[in-house]
Amino acid sequence: MGAIKNARHPFYNHCDEALDRIRHAGRYRTFTPLSRQAEHFPVYEEERQDVSGARDVVVWSTNDYLGMGVVPEVQEAAIEAVRAHGAGAGGTRNIAGTSPLHNQLEAELAALHGKEAGLLFISGYVSNQASLQTILTSMPGWICFSDQLNHASMIAGIKGARGSQTVIFAHNDLADLEAKLAAAPADAPKLIAFESVYSMDGDISDIAGICALARRYGALTYLDEVHAVGLYGAEGGGVSQRDGVADQVDIIEGTLAKGFGVHGGYITASATIVDFLRSTASGFIFTTALPPCVVGAALASVRKVRAESWRRETLFERVDMFRHKLRAAGVPFTMTPSHIVPIPVGDAERCKRISRRLLNEFGHYATPINYPTVPEGTERLRLTPGPFHTDEMMDDMVRALGLLLREEGVIPARETAGQAA
Repeated sequence: MGAIKNARHPFYNHCDEALDRIRHAGRYRTFTPLSRQAEHFPVYEEERQDVSGARDVVVWSTNDYLGMGVVPEVQEAAIEAVRAHGAGAGGTRNIAGTSPLHNQLEAELAALHGKEAGLLFISGYVSNQASLQTILTSMPGWICFSDQLNHASMIAGIKGARGSQTVIFAHNDLADLEAKLAAAPADAPKLIAFESVYSMDGDISDIAGICALARRYGALTYLDEVHAVGLYGAEGGGVSQRDGVADQVDIIEGTLAKGFGVHGGYITASATIVDFLRSTASGFIFTTALPPCVVGAALASVRKVRAESWRRETLFERVDMFRHKLRAAGVPFTMTPSHIVPIPVGDAERCKRISRRLLNEFGHYATPINYPTVPEGTERLRLTPGPFHTDEMMDDMVRALGLLLREEGVIPARETAGQAA
């Protein structure tokens, strides 16, 4: 048979139909044009198409939790590295060599977590995906016990490990985890993959309890501290440092893009595990290294965060103040043990509409969190007040939220007393 000419490939139809379903469900995602102003963080500049010029917007959903990305010393470190080493890394570290900055940053991160060694990846997503996939395909018979709410990057690495078995345990449920560990073959290699701070719900895992189960059943522990590094612990080493249990965790994974405000991901572990991943993880071997300017900035940021605690202390004071103001104004929120303040909405289209109105009518930006990031029916605004959100910013945001949530039917019009959800 001859080739079919001028026929539209069925994948195009699939894309159109899938996008139509996403739009109909209220889950279609658009980018908001916001430009961060380094000297005025958390104020950004919004380019507006409907009117001339731009305007200032207060952002409440940044993952640069401490504002480290705009610290002058961090910016200067990036500029100095560009001048000394150029804009890019020039290739993978095996091909183009490794700069002293990469080695220094890996040593700094290892020291932060009390581990023998560290390894940099191009992003936090890649560090999870590459590390978990590589570990779980290293020997036959691996069983991975994965928390039900683990991040998509962890799931990608676990699913990509062909030949391994995955057992999902109920979120933060140690009894369920133990029952599933006990039911597994005693001689099978086991790994427990979990997070410290779960970024959408804002809850925190029992690291000590999970590590105790790991010892009892002979399992390796893999902890994602992405939303905790920089914020928790005496030096910003995460919840495991805060709780004094980092030495009980085999592998600690983190990011340089949130609490440290720059970019990149990493793992820290024993020298043997790090050397194994350096030598076998395709997500490390076949990817161009982080640019020296990024590494230089991250190194300056990590060192500054370790040495200075005032940003962490101020962040949690600001979070407490924001919750107090929400409660006093009758704006419902989910009380969490972390720095994350979710505002429950429960409908994708309404969540997007409230977010859009906050921006357009009041100059506040809060990201709408919809499926598949969270289950349908649990849509929310995810707020992350930081050390530089002032009382005035908070008062204005709380007033706007109260008005919009009542107009949109999230809060009954008669409700006046605030409470945490």
